[in-house]
Amino acid sequence: MASSIPHTNNLIGAERVNGTNVYNPAGDKLGSVEDILIDKVSGQAIYAVMSFGGFLGIGEKHHPLPWSSLRYDTQKEGYVVSLDKKMLENAPSYETAEFEWTPEYGRSVDKYYGARSYWD
Repeated sequence: MASSIPHTNNLIGAERVNGTNVYNPAGDKLGSVEDILIDKVSGQAIYAVMSFGGFLGIGEKHHPLPWSSLRYDTQKEGYVVSLDKKMLENAPSYETAEFEWTPEYGRSVDKYYGARSYWD
């Protein structure tokens, strides 16, 4: 189904972001955006949830990245984040859809990436 959200140079519908590749600065593909967590009141994107690893969805890890850590690269048509696969392997992650997000978990994500915390 085609998106009813118009696409402009600076705005994009969330359904178009999902599935977008995420790269490190060296150009290595780290994963792809699986979901976006948005503040209900302000409407601002706070986290991108990136899927990483696994095969056909089995053993796949979900890594929340502070939205502020992502930069869109028009040449790659994907997001770039300043981390390598080793750093990503040790990053906060979860494996199941039933994961319960808490402010403490959000703070740990923000701290790991050195991002200003949404929760403070």
